Amino acid sequence: MDIDAWVWWLIGAVGLGIPLVLTAMPEFGMFSVGAVAGAVTAALGFGSVPQVLVFVVVSVALIAVVRPIAARHRDGRPRHASGIDALKGRQAVVLERVDVGGGGRIKLAGEIWSARALDSGQTFEPGDQVDVVEIDGATAVVM
Repeated sequence: MDIDAWVWWLIGAVGLGIPLVLTAMPEFGMFSVGAVAGAVTAALGFGSVPQVLVFVVVSVALIAVVRPIAARHRDGRPRHASGIDALKGRQAVVLERVDVGGGGRIKLAGEIWSARALDSGQTFEPGDQVDVVEIDGATAVVM
């Protein structure tokens, strides 16, 4: 039983696609596309040297062109803070006296939060504007 070269290339493409799915490394997908290009070259009747050259050229071109574009796209995406990270750096209004011992209350993002001062000796009276430095459990640390 003699299997045509293009079938071997397709088997190679599938073989390279399996690690792509298992490891999520896009380079394997690019090699798989190169193997499909090698299969097309073999199906068109070219010899083994052009088949390998097409495989190498397509694979290297995809890695050289697609990979930097994908990396730029991934790194250029703005990161949006959510949850308690989105509250850090916001301003709040003191509702009940806030000091380092805690027990005070602030209005932060439309909600009432317990609060404590960041530095000992700092005290904030009702009506004062404060900045949220961090969130410690259910308590906002302010200054």
